[in-house]
Amino acid sequence: MASTVPFSPAKVQMLKATNCHGHAAFGSCFAVPRTGLKQRSLAVRVSSEQEAAAAVRAPSGRSIEECEADAVAGRFPAPAAFVRPKAPDGTPEIRPLDMAKRPRRNRRSPALRAAFQETTISPANLVLPLFIHEGEEDAPIGAMPGCFRLGWQHGLLDEVYKARDVGVNSFVLFPKVPDALKSPTGVEAYNDNGLVPRTIRLLKDKFPDIIVYTDVALDPYSSDGHDGIVREDGVILNDETVYQLCKQAVSQARAGADVVSPSDMMDGRVGAIRSALDAEGFNDVSIMSYTAKYASSFYGPFREALDSNPRFGDKKTYQMNPANYREALLETAADEAEGADILLVKPGLPYLDIIRLLRDNSALPIAAYQVSGEYSMIKAGGALNMIDEEKVMMESLMCLRRAGADVILTYFARQAAVVLCGMGSAAK
Repeated sequence: MASTVPFSPAKVQMLKATNCHGHAAFGSCFAVPRTGLKQRSLAVRVSSEQEAAAAVRAPSGRSIEECEADAVAGRFPAPAAFVRPKAPDGTPEIRPLDMAKRPRRNRRSPALRAAFQETTISPANLVLPLFIHEGEEDAPIGAMPGCFRLGWQHGLLDEVYKARDVGVNSFVLFPKVPDALKSPTGVEAYNDNGLVPRTIRLLKDKFPDIIVYTDVALDPYSSDGHDGIVREDGVILNDETVYQLCKQAVSQARAGADVVSPSDMMDGRVGAIRSALDAEGFNDVSIMSYTAKYASSFYGPFREALDSNPRFGDKKTYQMNPANYREALLETAADEAEGADILLVKPGLPYLDIIRLLRDNSALPIAAYQVSGEYSMIKAGGALNMIDEEKVMMESLMCLRRAGADVILTYFARQAAVVLCGMGSAAK
């Protein structure tokens, strides 16, 4: 239906001569100034669709009607003869297989492969783990090329700034605590002015929109290097440890943590932490539970980074047996019932079956931790030119997503985000 638009007389004369693209004008192409018109306006009738179509001319100067007449009469050059691409000499001449379904048809071009890609990954799916310490200088971690213990007041802020610049907005903190502050009961873990709470407050002041995850466990603070309090006979005390973890989680929430992440694998700790947070008014603080954390050999470089190796024994009485599959369902059911908001599997790539198991049996978000050993192996392989580091990095992250991980904790977060933003070679 035709409509009316107000114009000044001078503007009408100008628009009669040219439209907004510099061509012969017709009504639907008018740019209409809404302000500053003090002259008397008049109404200009906008051309109907039929009038507009008649005014359109092809580059040859022929109208649409003339072109359509050519199509009806078939006045077009004959198509070129079809020539099938030639196979190399020696290719056998065969009768094509009688196949109705050929899955390769949907893979034959980049555009088709992109159209049918089932799994995607973006910087929003990545969480960057950050090692922090009390020093002002950043200290390189020998077993993790490219990773540093960051000075909490300077290097940390620079790293977060660079990560945010490529779309990574989630970070998890791991502290290197001075030996003098470690104790058998890990009391430094809930010091409100300790390294982690100070760092959280600083980050939230400088970058209020980021998501800060924290680690809830005693091993960085324990003189024994275990995730819990150790009895004199070597037994890890469960309930007494959970009591300490609740105080640690509340201290982190008070500092401004968005997500507290119990990685200790004590029984019942998720429910106890949820109750402690709610009792202190932190109902909106989420819990990411390390639901299926295995007693893995892939953690070595991480323990070097934090100097948190157990002083004796191992962690097999509380972390899961790498041979077990169904046990992950028990941990999943317990964490869901106790109020976990996110379920995490650690390590990542060697445990894709566990990620898929949790994905298929829970509606909660699933996280995967691509741990230090996975990171260091890819870095070492790339340094030795045994693999293409960037391509293997991206493939490994995509596999974690395909298995069912909603978010991935990875030391590659910033490097991968650079690629995903089109700034790296793998994106070309």
